[in-house]
Amino acid sequence: MKTQTTKLSEIKRQWHLVDVDKQVLGRVASDIAQKLIGKHKTIFVSHLDCADYVVVVNAANVKVTGRKSTQKVYHRHSNYPGGHKENIFEKQILKDPTKVIESAVKNMLPKNKLRAPRLKRLKIFADANHIYSDKFNNKEN
Repeated sequence: MKTQTTKLSEIKRQWHLVDVDKQVLGRVASDIAQKLIGKHKTIFVSHLDCADYVVVVNAANVKVTGRKSTQKVYHRHSNYPGGHKENIFEKQILKDPTKVIESAVKNMLPKNKLRAPRLKRLKIFADANHIYSDKFNNKEN
């Protein structure tokens, strides 16, 4: 018996809609990362990008547990001297809620060449309105 390997021509990408309204950030981010990696599929192989598209809605309503809303810090740097900036979760969710989910999912993906193409298939919206409603065929996932 021979082992069948997955080929690029066999990969069929699906669309998943994830509503993160009042859900915990870490738990929902790990579910999104699994769908972006493709581990939920039977044709999964680690060296190919066989994952799906994920549309996240209501990103502004995601919550965190404990005291993370005041203790979780987002760092960025402009690559100039003194260019280090910090934001706590409360301010970041008001400023740009899509960055919160994108950062959580990005850090849960493997750090390899497939990370950037996987993140391109992640579409995040702050509210319930999105432009990909035709992709779901009136079926919510």
